[in-house]
This record gives sequence, C-alpha cells and structure tokens, in this order.
Amino acid sequence: MKDRIVTVDSRDWARPITGLVPELEAGKVLFFPDLRFELTGDESRLLRADVRDEKSRNISLRNDGVLAGAAVQGDEKARLAAMIGRFRTQACALIDAIAPAYKPALRRAPTSFRPTQVESRVQSWRADDRRLHVDAFPSRPNRGERILRVFTNLNPAGEPRVWRVGEAFEDIARRFVPRAKPYVAWQARVLKALHVTKSLRTEYDHLMLQLHDGMKSDADYQRTGPQITQPFPPGSTWVCYSDQTPHAVMSGQFMMEQTLHLPAEAQVDPTASPLAILERQLGRKLT
Repeated sequence: MKDRIVTVDSRDWARPITGLVPELEAGKVLFFPDLRFELTGDESRLLRADVRDEKSRNISLRNDGVLAGAAVQGDEKARLAAMIGRFRTQACALIDAIAPAYKPALRRAPTSFRPTQVESRVQSWRADDRRLHVDAFPSRPNRGERILRVFTNLNPAGEPRVWRVGEAFEDIARRFVPRAKPYVAWQARVLKALHVTKSLRTEYDHLMLQLHDGMKSDADYQRTGPQITQPFPPGSTWVCYSDQTPHAVMSGQFMMEQTLHLPAEAQVDPTASPLAILERQLGRKLT
C-alpha cells in the first residue's frame, strides 16, 4: 500500500516535473512535502474558523472573482479573496508543470479555503468524508469527466491533515460493482426533468454514486479494507484524482483546495480512467 503515495522533492510550483503522469493516472497521490504556499502580509490573521459563514461548508472563490461563504467583510474579505486567488494561480501552475498535455482541455472549478476542523463536523454517513470513498456527486453528472485536485495544508499550529488512502480503483470496482443497484434510464430522465440533477445521469454516473455510497456504508470495509494512513504536514501539498483515489479525511484544519476537470479522453492514457476501467469490467459503454 505504501506505493499509493508518491513523494516528490520539489519546492517550486512552476518547475516542470517529468514522469509523474502515469502515477497520477494510476490513482496514486503525489505528495510534495516541501511545496509550501507562502502567506503574505496579514494573511496569517485569516487562519481562523470565524472567517467562514456558518451556513457554508467552505469558502470558495468563483471563476468570476466572487467570494462565497465568507463571514468577513471589507478589507479582510478582499485579502481573503486575494489569498485564495493566488493559490489558484499556483495550483494551476503546478498541474501545468506535472502534465502540460492537459492544459488545452482543463476546466477550472472554484477554489476553496477550508478553515473548519474536520473532527468537529457533524454529517450524515453519505456526506461524512471521514469514510473511505471516491468522489461522485448526486446532482452533478459528469459523464466520465475527471476530478483532479490540488491540496495544501496551511495549519499554523503544526497540525497535519490526516488522510486514509485506499486500494486501486480496479480493485474497488471488482469489489463493489457486483453489489450495485441496476441503472434505470427512465428514473434518470425523471431526475433531470425535476431538476434533481443538472443533466442526465448516465450509467457511469450511477455506478460512481453506487461505489461512493457502497464504500461509505460498508463498516467492515472502512475498518479492514486495504488502506494506509498518510499525514500531510503544514507546508506540504498533494495532488490526486479524487474520483479514482479512495480517500478519507480524518483530521486537520485550514486547507486550500483547487479542483480541475479533464475529459477522460484528454488523459495521457485514457484507458486508465475510471470510465474506461468500468466499461472494460462490464463490457459495454456507460455514457
């Protein structure tokens, strides 16, 4: 299981790094222990829980520059937006340095700052990210589009962000796909018509949700399934495909996150995508 974490010696967000794409596309975590996001000026004063609006899970900077989920106003809000925006620039530079072939096809999602302590969150079992899972979203079908994420730990008290990282996606599919409920096309059409989903849920999207829920609901798998515990200390950065890498966030506070979306066919090796893996296992198209 230790090979699920690939340690990379780099302190430069924009320095080209070769040879990492096959590891990334195999669902491994790229861990940069010394790649620090440097705070400037008074930004360290923003590392406190009350900058987040209690009604929002995280603070996010949209692509149009609008900051959502923040409780602060005025100069503090402007500094918070600038800090998150600077992280977005550096996170995107890191992906360009690792996988320059992705750049023409990447689609950038909002950037988030997560000041809440993980251990204090109270959630349903489906929403509880302390359970091993792969990312899939009920209201946002993506037809196989990849979810690529860059994380960095800003914790000023020296506390790590602790993850559990699980087995390869192929093994998860072999374990959980046979348990999945069958896809029903008319139900997917009804969900779209009622605006429960933003677009039509394909069989791929259905299966990914089944994997997400199947993993989280299986208490024995959570305890005994193949996994490794990985602490990410302050000043470190890590990258993975969160729709392919089974992960659980066990503890930590004050993290930045950038999500990027990539069509599966734009991967360097499209056959390594969850869509391709599931289609091979089932012997049919899923989108």
